[in-house]
This record gives sequence, C-alpha cells and structure tokens, in this order.
Amino acid sequence: MNSSSFLDVFGYAPQATAKAPGRVNLLGEHTDYQGGFVLPAAIPQQATVMIGRGAGNVHRLHSANLNQTLSVPVGEVGTGFAPYLTGCLGLSGAPGAHDIWVWSDVPAGGLSSSAALELATLRALRLLYALPLNDVDLALLGQRVEHEYVGVMCGVMDQMASSLADTEHMLFLDTRSLDRRKLPLPAGTRNQAAQILVIDSGVPRRLAESGYNERRAQVEEASRLLDVTQLRDVQDVAQLSVLPELLHRRARHVVTENARVLEALKADAARFGELMNASHTSLQGDYEVSHPQVDALVALLQAHPLVYGARMTGAGFGGAVVALTQPDRAAEAGVDVLAQYPGEGRLVVP
Repeated sequence: MNSSSFLDVFGYAPQATAKAPGRVNLLGEHTDYQGGFVLPAAIPQQATVMIGRGAGNVHRLHSANLNQTLSVPVGEVGTGFAPYLTGCLGLSGAPGAHDIWVWSDVPAGGLSSSAALELATLRALRLLYALPLNDVDLALLGQRVEHEYVGVMCGVMDQMASSLADTEHMLFLDTRSLDRRKLPLPAGTRNQAAQILVIDSGVPRRLAESGYNERRAQVEEASRLLDVTQLRDVQDVAQLSVLPELLHRRARHVVTENARVLEALKADAARFGELMNASHTSLQGDYEVSHPQVDALVALLQAHPLVYGARMTGAGFGGAVVALTQPDRAAEAGVDVLAQYPGEGRLVVP
C-alpha cells in the first residue's frame, strides 16, 4: 500500500469512508446470468473507499495500490480503474465533482475485486448523501456499473455476495428471485464445520472479460434454441440433445451446476467436496474456462488427504482456486500444496 492518505492526496479529510469484501464462490459458477443458484462466501480482504465532494467539473480519482491519480471530467467514464468509480457516481445520481481515494487487498482474479470496489464506493456514496438504498439496491447498481460502464455482462452473484455475505457462512442465492439465506459450512470430521481454503494460482486472468461475454452469448443462444427463458428452466440434461455440440456442452455445464448447488445444500463435507470436484471437471471440459496451471493446482488439492474437494473459482482463464478442507486444517493443506505447485501461488484464505 502506498503511504499517501486521502489527506495527503487531496488536502482535506474525507467526508465518507466505507469498505466491502471480496468473495469466493464455493459452487454455482457461470450460472448467475442464467437465473441459477450460487453458494458464495465473503473473504476477509476488502476494498476501502474514501470520498469527498470536489470542486469544479473534474473528478479526482486516486488508487493507493497503483499510486496513480486520474482526472475525469464530470459526465465522462474515464479509463483504467475509473469506470468502476464513475459508474457508481453516475448511477447513484451523485451531483458535481468528487475526490475518491481507493485501496484494496482483494487479489485480482476470481475473487470479485471489482465488485468489492463498486460496493465500497456505493456504500460511501450512500453514507455521504444519505441515499435511501438498501444492500440489495446497492448490489443491483453495482451490476449495472459492470454492464453500462465497464462492459462486462456479469450476473448478480458477485455484487450480492460483496453486499450481503459474511466470512462465516455460505450465502445461498437464487439469482432469479434474489431469495437468499445464510447457511453454515458443511459438517466435516467430528461434526465440526469444514474450512475454506483459497489459493491465488499466480496465473493472471487472460481473456476473462471477452471469454465471459462469449460464454454468456453462447448460453443465451442455447436458451433461445430450447425456447426457455433461461437454462435455469431446464430440469433434464436430455432436453439439451437438440443443441449443436458446442452449445450442448455449454448448456450442460449450467444445468448440471445448478443441480450440484441444490444437492450441496444438504451435503456433508465429503459429498460437498465431490460436488466441487465435479464442478471443476465441468468448468474445465464443458465450459472451457480453466487454465492448465489452475488445473494442476486443483489436482494437487484434490489429492491432498486434508482436502474434501477443490475447483477453480470466478470467471476463469487463470485466477484463484477454492478448496474445502478438514476443520482447522486449511492453512496446513495450503502450505503442503504450494510446496508442490510449480507456479507462483499464494495463500489468500485462511
């Protein structure tokens, strides 16, 4: 983190400060833009945003991570990290120019660093202007920022998790209705809750945005050919047999992933781990969003005696992996696996 504070950069104290966490998704990958079911949890790492009302007609946006300040005229989007902030300003209706200072320890790549930044910014704006917006409202605004300002046609899971999840529970979310409830982590040995392990593979995500939008377009075409609103409405994979081969595989991932999430709601840790393993196989083969180094890291985790199951997490093409481990053994398993992993991975959680 750069030592420059909001006061150092802008010459006055911030008028509002807020934080929001990243998230890890245990099950339910690439289903939220088809009305599916997901099981994320928050991670300890957070984005921090400080904000003040600026002067003139230019936003001053400072990233402490990058030690960079951008100047963006009011009403324009900007480049780099600016669209995440100017999108929040524009959609919240915040008037005039603003000075914004941001810092985040959420790792980039599969852990929703962008959603954390959006939600922290929106929380700060809610505080600054006493906006009558609840936590779901903020999540939906964050999703619109991605669509309208960033250009990523994401589902709503990341923003909902950053806004509503905590680190002690899974958030079961129906992304169509937005019905949700918090659930305990599955029971492992001695009936104690299993533990979440997250490792950054060290592989920068490449093609994640273009690949994401491409996959979304493919499953939307599959839905159209099947004459259903979303693949959420397909209950039997046999219905997919009429699709062309590529679309069949893409749709099969979504349909089977929804089934895995629903089964996981009542699963113990051992069965939950098996479902995570199956999810990775589906993401690797049917959805084709993994990466060889990520696959190698997942395989090491799946083979470890303290691990119930493991999979890639996030949009894919690099980034992070998640595993479910025996109670209080996640750090031990992570250190063991990283000692065997040929890449530049690092522990994120615990």
